[in-house]
Amino acid sequence: MPTGAKLTAAVCLAFLAFILSGQVKPLMPEGTDFSNFTPFNMAIGLVIGWVVMGKRAGRGTVPAINNGISGVAVMLFWALFIYGGKEMFRLAMRNRYDGPFEALSQIFVIGMNYGIDIFVPQVIATVLIGAVVSGLATESASRRWR
Repeated sequence: MPTGAKLTAAVCLAFLAFILSGQVKPLMPEGTDFSNFTPFNMAIGLVIGWVVMGKRAGRGTVPAINNGISGVAVMLFWALFIYGGKEMFRLAMRNRYDGPFEALSQIFVIGMNYGIDIFVPQVIATVLIGAVVSGLATESASRRWR
């Protein structure tokens, strides 16, 4: 059922994904193709905000901050997992792996490498501030629009 908290969480995480996408682009290797990078990240933020954060709103201030942090962590996990899978598929089409299990395990390795590349102090600060603001905004919307 649509609620104000779900909508607010979805919009907050989509906006945070937009900001983070702009911060991550300069950290990637030169020549990286960013054709649908920002809109795709915003779509991930919309879905995670609606599904994960929106339904857990309305429990108080401290749980709201925890909700924001866990929602952003889930958003980052799925983004890294999806981009790791995309890169693994690209490498698999070039016959870089000996078998399917090696290819599947590389999704996590590639995702972790992307995570290491993007977690610089500026991005970490944006993630933490955005998580707290998103959680508190979702809680406020939950209280305001019941």
